[in-house]
Amino acid sequence: MSNFIKKTKKTVTIYNGDCFDCLQDIENESVDLIFADPPYNIGKKFGDFLDDWPSDKHYAEWCYKWLELCIQKLKPNGSLYVMTSTQAMPYLDLWLRERLTVLSRIVWHYDSSGVQAKKYFGSLYEPILFCVKDSKNYTFNATDIEVEAKTGATRKLIDYRKEIPTPYKTTKVPGNSWYIPRVRYRMPEYEEHPSQKPEELLERIIKASSNPGDIVLDPFAGTFTTCAVAQRLSRETIGIEMQSEYFKIALRRLDIASHFNGEELRPLDKAFVRKNGNGIRQETTSLQNSLFDV
Repeated sequence: MSNFIKKTKKTVTIYNGDCFDCLQDIENESVDLIFADPPYNIGKKFGDFLDDWPSDKHYAEWCYKWLELCIQKLKPNGSLYVMTSTQAMPYLDLWLRERLTVLSRIVWHYDSSGVQAKKYFGSLYEPILFCVKDSKNYTFNATDIEVEAKTGATRKLIDYRKEIPTPYKTTKVPGNSWYIPRVRYRMPEYEEHPSQKPEELLERIIKASSNPGDIVLDPFAGTFTTCAVAQRLSRETIGIEMQSEYFKIALRRLDIASHFNGEELRPLDKAFVRKNGNGIRQETTSLQNSLFDV
């Protein structure tokens, strides 16, 4: 008897269980792209799981175990993107560079949503490693992820170094510093999760490092954003999540089921309570009634 729940519909497969058990169910060298966004060991609460290891060493050793399994699942030309905290990333970077080629060290930065540190420089970014098994054979669709190039599109400068002076291109491949806003409560994509990643972030990664029909795996799926974006972009996708509350989000969000164990699966009701200028508490359930970002 398996230690997980597995649901499949068309090109989507999702698991509710421990990633170590679920990864064993996936064929070796069958996955084109893996996006791994594990707990960061910074004390957050995910359902009934507390993100807290006894030490950095214990946390790193746990990461090495699931990373080893992920590498086994990757095709010879596959790609792996890994996120973790700024303080833990050096451990993973050193370990991964002995097994894969680290092509890029990406900084995802964003705006502040609240009070920042006052006695040191607060963190407004999260690191991402982009690794491949074979540095001479991997997918990278540069033209699919081009962004505006200020030099050509906004400043409209001319490159006089060329034999015939030519305007600079209006688009370019993004560098390794990505400004993408975090997911906020009033956004349509928001689900109830302490560290949901934005669809825009996953869209760039999936477009860059996979093709339609490829298999995209997320071993720590959370609200299953990776799967949702991969599904929209015509990729096959696999998501693994230990917490049943988040697994229920996947069933609904990926249009796999409308009920789970007799419970109707409904979108989050984004009602909130706030004070008006007179200190009176008001309630609203309409997205159109508020511009506040809670």
